[in-house]
Amino acid sequence: MGLFGIFLALGLLIWLAYRGWSVLLLAPAAALIAAAVSREPLLAHWTQTFMGSAAQFLAQFFPLFLLGALFGKLMDDSGSVEAIARFMTERLGTRRAILAVVLAGAFVTYGGVSLFVAFFVLAPMAQALFQAADIPRRLMPAAIALGTSTFTMTAFPGTPAIQNAIPMPFFGTTPFAAPGLGIIASAIMLGFGLWWLIRSEAAARRAGEGYGGDPDNVLRTVADDPIIRERATTAREFDPAEMSHGRHTDVAVPIGVAALPLVVVVIVNLLMSLVILPRLDFSFLAEARWGSTSLSAVAGVWSVVVALAAAILTLILVNRRRLRSLRESMDAGANASVLPAFSVASLVGFGAVVAMLPAFDIVRDWVLSIGGGPLVSLATATNVLAALTGSASGGMTIALDALGDTYMRIAAEQGIDPALMHRVAAIGSGTLDSLPHNGAVVTLLAVCGSTHRESYLDIVMVGIVSALVALVAVIVLGTAFGSF
Repeated sequence: MGLFGIFLALGLLIWLAYRGWSVLLLAPAAALIAAAVSREPLLAHWTQTFMGSAAQFLAQFFPLFLLGALFGKLMDDSGSVEAIARFMTERLGTRRAILAVVLAGAFVTYGGVSLFVAFFVLAPMAQALFQAADIPRRLMPAAIALGTSTFTMTAFPGTPAIQNAIPMPFFGTTPFAAPGLGIIASAIMLGFGLWWLIRSEAAARRAGEGYGGDPDNVLRTVADDPIIRERATTAREFDPAEMSHGRHTDVAVPIGVAALPLVVVVIVNLLMSLVILPRLDFSFLAEARWGSTSLSAVAGVWSVVVALAAAILTLILVNRRRLRSLRESMDAGANASVLPAFSVASLVGFGAVVAMLPAFDIVRDWVLSIGGGPLVSLATATNVLAALTGSASGGMTIALDALGDTYMRIAAEQGIDPALMHRVAAIGSGTLDSLPHNGAVVTLLAVCGSTHRESYLDIVMVGIVSALVALVAVIVLGTAFGSF
């Protein structure tokens, strides 16, 4: 009966979330349904289990949501993201339109720009390029997704994406965990995705398929759509409703100035992770007033937080003349972080309640008994939960909250490097999360003025199949040679 309650609660959560209901309401309601069917104390689960886990997630990761959204908004309002997109357009031109869109997306998201900010800037760029090159508009979402939502989100070492940050406290790792495997996985995703898109472009040209028309006022409509907003804020770390707030500059930005904050993110993240923090004495963290923790549990998050803060300061200093309404832009960026952070925290609270139910032991035993070893079972758990929740970050946190300690124990017993676990969990979360109900997919299609029928197959190939191939390669190489 308890297992039925878990599936009933999960089914209601997925169905109502897809219909646009707020996860802030759905997650606690679904958790209480699961607890009620299991005849568990409802108020205790709501205030102690659900809220305790949600609060812990916010305590660990809200600084990343806050600084990431703030950085993305300032990059947008300063004109820096647009300048980088324009630079890629000018350098690669219409003959390599697909490559220009992919690389522009990869550059800005690896530098820390929020996904939805990238969507809203890259879509007009892709529109102009694809129309000039007469490439079908239906390929635009896949090209943007390949650059923004695949290897720079989960695989490339050092990415400040929240999906790369979540495993760090669980495994005591840094953003640069398993760098060699991450680079190999990134190359697979990028290579496979570009092969598919170039193949699709060639097939469209042979069939005489041109660009097609553009719908009107797409960006404004998307930003104002409440259903898209609810789905989007569960999937990623920026509230699209804040895109229209603040004031965008009309002063051109030199490419060097535009790219400088992104370079600061990468360099400071690297220095903090591998040079500065390991050399300092943080033994005081073991004291009770600091939560009786250790440097390994917080170093990864600290590295990304300092990197984003340094990049924000750099961005403001070099763009002060262009940020004509700095307070409004910063307010909008801060506000853009709140709903996504609380939405994902609510999913984490739901997962914590489910993990506390007696029937969950059956689920845990099934996951750990999956053939192929702990790397395969970890990949399966993150894949399935990310698919069900439509959120890579939410699904991965639920999986690691429930099973992270178990996997760390298995890693110690079998001599598996926690960095390998980190990379497998991160890549695993970014595969089946891109199912049709995923908020980022829905938003991207809407921004590009496309539909699931027109463009979803291409998103599947570049966003799901390429990531699954890369995940298999990492598991095989990690099993054979360990982490590197």
